Amino acid sequence: MYRPPPFGVYAPVVCFFTDDEEIDFESIKQHVKRLLGSGELESNAVIISGCSANSVRETRRLVKDAHDSGADYALVLPPSYWVAAMTKPVIKSFYAEVATDSSSPILIYNFPGVAGGIDLDSDMIIDLARQQPSIVGVKLTCGNLGKLQRISATLPSSEFAAFAGKADFMLPGLVAGSCGVISALANVVPKAHVELVRLYQAGDLNKAISLQNELSTSDWELLKLGISGVKTACQRAFDYGTGKARMPLPTVSPKAFHATEDGPLGRIITLEKQLGL
Repeated sequence: MYRPPPFGVYAPVVCFFTDDEEIDFESIKQHVKRLLGSGELESNAVIISGCSANSVRETRRLVKDAHDSGADYALVLPPSYWVAAMTKPVIKSFYAEVATDSSSPILIYNFPGVAGGIDLDSDMIIDLARQQPSIVGVKLTCGNLGKLQRISATLPSSEFAAFAGKADFMLPGLVAGSCGVISALANVVPKAHVELVRLYQAGDLNKAISLQNELSTSDWELLKLGISGVKTACQRAFDYGTGKARMPLPTVSPKAFHATEDGPLGRIITLEKQLGL
């Protein structure tokens, strides 16, 4: 029997590169070590592996590879290579085929911005969860709070985990039944996310709202910098890695990032370091 991921703060860990676009393993080690010390993860951290491809065959192979490498869950986007052909029945069939006899439990990844605008509705997600026991969760980077509410109201948390997919609606997501958050910003300020959970669970709503304000504004600033900006923030604030991205993605330079340091991102990084004292 497959179980959903436990409640918590999850960071989609960025991959650092050297100047020649090879994987920078040393910087990745430093990054993971910082996350492990944040209260976000324990030494027996749950690993959710991205396993997205545009065919059932390749997706199933990636899921198996991730499972064989020690991943606990597979996170799968809908196929989107030929968007016009991706009707609801086609997408539903894709997930059903991937989930059948899957070596790992599956989380649906709903992120229209990277899937050609494909946005799975709550009816499809709920139907898939009910029909496929190995589909045990969803990451909602779409930001649709009503969708999160409907899913958490319909499916028991013991069987299915609905996650807010970014920091800028983390607190509203918790109120709506989110199983925590999967947040790119948690790469930079994991302790701030953990602190928000603590404040919410303690019933300190005013302080939780204040911290959510900082997370929302800084998440928006980081979004404008893109994937490279997450890595450049780690370089500037914590002295490891670089913002190097593989072409054609642009690389955000430390100089460009400097312009944001007096704003929301700078404030939340300052708070992050204070939480570590």
